Amino acid sequence: MTQQTVTREFEQYCQEICEKFEIPGFSIGLAKDGQVFYEKGFGYRNVEKKLPLSSDTVFGIGSVTKSFTAVAIMQLQEAGKLNVNDPVLKYLPEFKTSNEEYTKQMTIHHFLTHSAGLPPLPTLHKALAKSIANDPKFDDDGQTEGDIGTVEKAAAEAEKVSVDTYEELMADIANQEFDLLGAPGTEFSYSNDCYSLLGAIVERVSGITYEQYVKDYILDPAGMKNSVFHLEELENHDDFTSLYNSRKKDDETIIFESDNPWDAPSMRAAGFLKSSVNDMLKYAEIFRNQGKVGDAQLLTPESVEQMITPYIECDKDRYYGYGVMITPDYFGYKLVDHGGAVKGVAAQLNIIPELGLSGVSFANLAGVPSTKLLFSAFNDQLGQPVTASHVKYEEVEVSEEELQQYVGSYASGEGSKYSVVVEDGKLQLKADGLDHINGLTPIGNDTFIVAFRESELALRFVKDEDNKVIRAAFGFRQTPKVE
Repeated sequence: MTQQTVTREFEQYCQEICEKFEIPGFSIGLAKDGQVFYEKGFGYRNVEKKLPLSSDTVFGIGSVTKSFTAVAIMQLQEAGKLNVNDPVLKYLPEFKTSNEEYTKQMTIHHFLTHSAGLPPLPTLHKALAKSIANDPKFDDDGQTEGDIGTVEKAAAEAEKVSVDTYEELMADIANQEFDLLGAPGTEFSYSNDCYSLLGAIVERVSGITYEQYVKDYILDPAGMKNSVFHLEELENHDDFTSLYNSRKKDDETIIFESDNPWDAPSMRAAGFLKSSVNDMLKYAEIFRNQGKVGDAQLLTPESVEQMITPYIECDKDRYYGYGVMITPDYFGYKLVDHGGAVKGVAAQLNIIPELGLSGVSFANLAGVPSTKLLFSAFNDQLGQPVTASHVKYEEVEVSEEELQQYVGSYASGEGSKYSVVVEDGKLQLKADGLDHINGLTPIGNDTFIVAFRESELALRFVKDEDNKVIRAAFGFRQTPKVE
């Protein structure tokens, strides 16, 4: 069904979105049966110098790194060094939460599927604090370029607590007061902490650092020569993007170059690899070609199948496997994907194994719809309108009285805060950074569809045994309702 070219409609849509969201640079590549048939850059890797993008331009890939961590775990399972059904405590005996019984029940499988029950925690921000402390302060209003606090706050956080090692990460989690979302395996909530600790398991089982393991057993065998955790590792390769960030000033969005990359040593397994279009299309072969990249068999077909099994629903008609998300019915096909975002990064990886179609997209500015553009490219290949959505739902009637039960403030330890209000008889979601929401559509079962940044996400309210709303599941995370 793939046409091995793209339509003018798709490229025009790309150009429109890049202009609408002021994306400095956007790069995309598509492959059929492992052969690249389309690659294009929109904008620049450095706007001021007008440096062009190429399929070898290195970008951060953010949370797409999680799939590498899952591949590493599967390789170690194949080697007989662990089993995904093993208790986490077998490898991380010092790992603790406030619920000892639930902690004993947590397995590697639960960590891989974000179903261990951990809510969003502030540990990532603590682990990033030293990097953020190096961000400059603007003279005009005292703001920093980051979106999680001022430079002074980050510096104070860095002095107060160190979360640079896996041991410090586990100690910090153990010292926090939080309620688990439920018994392991029952609730999905995206957890950077769980994936970071999977990196610790890789280290303890393999006997080498997580970063070295990924290089030796994934990057090098796959021929991914421009994929690294630190740009300093790139030899004789200066084709990497500048990072861009945005800030608000007087209701205006200012986009600026910001080459202070953030890093979190204890959380690299959750989102800090860097790569290129060419390298990631090689990597996509693992999922398209039953574990084989070129002549290298990185995983058995059985392990790949285990990774792309839909275990737990993470969004409307979308499920989480091991390090990847699965849409069982993407216009009639099974789609495997994952996105990533960190400072200066908006990344997306898509594969439809049945069609031999894979694709990757990168933007050098966080918070922009790089994901939507890659999905649009896949729509184009399937003969669908580029703006079409595969999500199927029917709007239901909900009275204003019923809507009132959802009203309130929601805040998580990870830093997300939003409020739910009723205006003109309709539910509205309000928060800083959510200025592109076009409305909430009720679809039943305490669930709404949110039109946000050219895509559709589910907003689901979670109730307790007394039928009282206690959390909201949005953006893959369960966020507690607060008074």
